[in-house]
Amino acid sequence: MTNAEKLTLAKHACHIRMGVIEGTHSAKCGHPGGSLDIAAVASNVAANLYNKTDGAVQVLALNTRGVLYVVTDGTENITSFADLRGKNVCVPVQNPTFIFQYLCEKNGLTVGTDITIDNTYAQPAELNTALASGEVHIAVLPEPMVTIARAANPDLTVALDLTAEWDKVAPAGSLVQGCVVVRKAFADEHPNEVKAFLTEYQASIEYLTAEPDQAGRMIEEAGIFAKAAVAAKAIPNCNVCFVSGADMQAALTEFLTALSTVAPQSIGGEVPAESFYCILK
Repeated sequence: MTNAEKLTLAKHACHIRMGVIEGTHSAKCGHPGGSLDIAAVASNVAANLYNKTDGAVQVLALNTRGVLYVVTDGTENITSFADLRGKNVCVPVQNPTFIFQYLCEKNGLTVGTDITIDNTYAQPAELNTALASGEVHIAVLPEPMVTIARAANPDLTVALDLTAEWDKVAPAGSLVQGCVVVRKAFADEHPNEVKAFLTEYQASIEYLTAEPDQAGRMIEEAGIFAKAAVAAKAIPNCNVCFVSGADMQAALTEFLTALSTVAPQSIGGEVPAESFYCILK
């Protein structure tokens, strides 16, 4: 955060502590006694939190559209979903599996019959290593893992951009994998601070996308990722965005509705109500 950003937030008497938290600790946002007021989480996690906390968590903005790609090692010629019929595709668990399953079904492929979704490598980092080493021939990977894998094995190619494939079968722009959530009580008590945070958050995203090389160096310095050059190369394919208000609600509702058709448990059992969306005036 720049000094100017700190001064802007100071005007609102807002003291911010930031950090990167691994795993499912984002669930602390919204629970009684939880330590997080604002968190960046996967979109389906946001819906889960809303449903499991009786609406104590709301979504503020979208920060990531689609980041998934089908990557092959050159032994398979894949140019469309039709080419995946009869194939074994390794996919990380949770969101990547749900999204890929939805796309398979929309393209006429029945999972378990026409195509196998293999979750042997549950985490993207594990799958990245297996693909780069040649143990896996077809995989669904998110950025920046695609860039990392291709740096380790130049024979790997991106066969399908799943964001582009999504736009063929669903409303364009509705594959939204990441968002920012807030505790409803915090937003109600500190609306000006939340607005100030969103202003600076949007500026940060715009800087990230406009200056990937400098952003890559900042990412390395912050200890988020070890190699600035790889981070910078991956940023354009990460589809980072800032979408709030009615556009956020429209896109995220479409996405969660799609997930509800293949994995309702992934969003907490049902598509959240309108009160899920924190639209600041």
